[in-house]
Amino acid sequence: MSIYSSNKVVAIGGGHGLGRMLAALADFGSNATGIVATTDNGGSTGRIRDCQGGIAWGDTRNCINQLITEPSISSMMFEYRFRGAGELNGHNLGNLMLTALDNLSVRPLEAIDLIRSMLKVDVNIIPMSEHPSDLTALSVEGSWVTGETSVDEMEQDLQRLDLDPIVPATKEAVEAILQADCIILGPGSFLTSIMPPLLLADISKAMNQNKHAKIVFVENLSPEYGPAGRMTLKQKLEWCERALQGRKLDIILGEEAHPELIDDWPCITRPLASPNRDWRHDREKLKHAITSLLSTESSRAGE
Repeated sequence: MSIYSSNKVVAIGGGHGLGRMLAALADFGSNATGIVATTDNGGSTGRIRDCQGGIAWGDTRNCINQLITEPSISSMMFEYRFRGAGELNGHNLGNLMLTALDNLSVRPLEAIDLIRSMLKVDVNIIPMSEHPSDLTALSVEGSWVTGETSVDEMEQDLQRLDLDPIVPATKEAVEAILQADCIILGPGSFLTSIMPPLLLADISKAMNQNKHAKIVFVENLSPEYGPAGRMTLKQKLEWCERALQGRKLDIILGEEAHPELIDDWPCITRPLASPNRDWRHDREKLKHAITSLLSTESSRAGE
């Protein structure tokens, strides 16, 4: 039995980072699941949410785009972005398609599955919640801001993140976490991609309950800006563990060594950067790093 058929892997996050990770996990097929943040309020997604409501579709669309392996008219439609003057300028047709399905009272997860089927994407993609919610942040000076774009622009450091309103996690996301052999956090924007799903009580509880799974935190290759950029890696790991109700992260995976962390977390150093864009993870290198971790764990289990 291959490592791809004998292991279930869940990756949690949003934006380009999660899409890159899911592309690296494509050989796992339906044994791989992406749990996608749905709190974005910027760009085309934010404009659609302002006038139509609903969850943020942009990160989900991005993940699907990076998993398309067979270019077609359907995939060109889904990736198409309008240009020119007028209200359609800047809108992505994939966002509008998913919004239209939502407006037709199709369940968000069923809408995603319909698009996945049309584009021949095997990896499961699940929104963290099917109910709209926004990211909120409390600064060290005691002021609250609402919305991911506002959080990214905060000049003060943060003491807390929350969701408004508090919403339930998608039940399929919880089930995938409980069945996972490996749960991956990152790469991606820490405060606005990785943290939002962890703020859902059902998701953090499921990660805490699954003692079998290894939780892997994948470090970014390039520095972040705003409040996330002012956080140390240790602070980010502590924020994750606090959200997970004390569940320890098992492995920190990155390109740089972190001797300051070795007393608290096992750190694995691997070359992960794309050869022509050193700020972006290489799909093959990510795949080999994750499969190597799973192979090591399988060998230990068989001892």
